[in-house]
Amino acid sequence: MLHAYEHAADAFTSTQQERAKEPDEWWVKRVADPEGMTVAFGDFVSESLVGTVALEFSAKAKTKHKAVIVAMYVLPSSRGKGSARSLLQAAIDFCKDRGGIRIVQLEVTEGNTPALRLYESLGFKSYGVEPMAVLTPTGFKSKIHMWLDLSSAANAS
Repeated sequence: MLHAYEHAADAFTSTQQERAKEPDEWWVKRVADPEGMTVAFGDFVSESLVGTVALEFSAKAKTKHKAVIVAMYVLPSSRGKGSARSLLQAAIDFCKDRGGIRIVQLEVTEGNTPALRLYESLGFKSYGVEPMAVLTPTGFKSKIHMWLDLSSAANAS
């Protein structure tokens, strides 16, 4: 993820410098939270991690029906080969199998057309745009908020 924060800076609200300061325990919890509120998936080619996605869940009674996709990244050398689709499908399937999750949410930075198309192809729909969501070296960029209704027939496994 440190590579992702550095090489796809516009896609994330955290910076490489901020995340590099996190202790190992923070990263371990992000990958395998013992409370089950965060789970991460990786895609490997010849034992090398080429892509990752994480899900965050809420313990709050009023929001525990939602999951949020965070930390989606695929190395440039592995893009266009199905890695991102397989990671997202694994995350969606995990939410379905977990039970109690009705919707999956995510944000995508404006201008990231390949990611937007991928999300739409998996059934995600836009529900709003957050202007000036992230300050990038080239100026402010908006975030497109998207959601997937897991109860819809199109998403049945």
